[in-house]
Amino acid sequence: QSLVSSSKWLQHYGLKRNQLSLSQILSQIGFQHRKDYVTTLGKTVASRYADGLFPQYKRAQDGSVYNLTAKKELILHFVDCLIGAIELYQQRMEWLTSESRQIFGVIQEQCIVIVLDFGTAAPAEFDLCRDALSMVLLEQVIQISRFNLIRAAQDLMKWQQNCTPVSEHTVKSAVTWLWKLDHLTAVSHTSSAEALLEAMADEAVSS
Repeated sequence: QSLVSSSKWLQHYGLKRNQLSLSQILSQIGFQHRKDYVTTLGKTVASRYADGLFPQYKRAQDGSVYNLTAKKELILHFVDCLIGAIELYQQRMEWLTSESRQIFGVIQEQCIVIVLDFGTAAPAEFDLCRDALSMVLLEQVIQISRFNLIRAAQDLMKWQQNCTPVSEHTVKSAVTWLWKLDHLTAVSHTSSAEALLEAMADEAVSS
């Protein structure tokens, strides 16, 4: 919502985020100081009529010079727009690196299987893993279409036989199943691979 509202704010001022590059701003607050090849001199010569008439800005990237003609009000307007765009990106970064997204990234696929491999985690670590998994289920999985959970073990454990439609009820059921898992279960050196193969066997799964 903050992303949409910020975009609308920028559009309200007649601008979009992709219109706030340095080149685009310079073209709206001034004009480029031109150079042209003079045949009689055999070299490129810059026009001089604007010298001393306008403040000038030289771009470090390519050395081009712009004569700035905008009034202070227009420049302050661009300052406001840039501040708004910066705040928008900061909000986006804060969102992308918060809560379950900090651990799992952003789940974009609509049908997923989460493979659980706790290995020989200590009890406290086991609970931390389940806390994190509960968080991703309640925050992100609730937003997609279908999901399933598979625990890597010698006797592979599945929450459901196939991916299940997402609903408040199924997500709560998965969280409950997660917290009923035994801390230690027999594993083999192939458990993880077998769990991944089982997850991939469901043709509907995209991740």
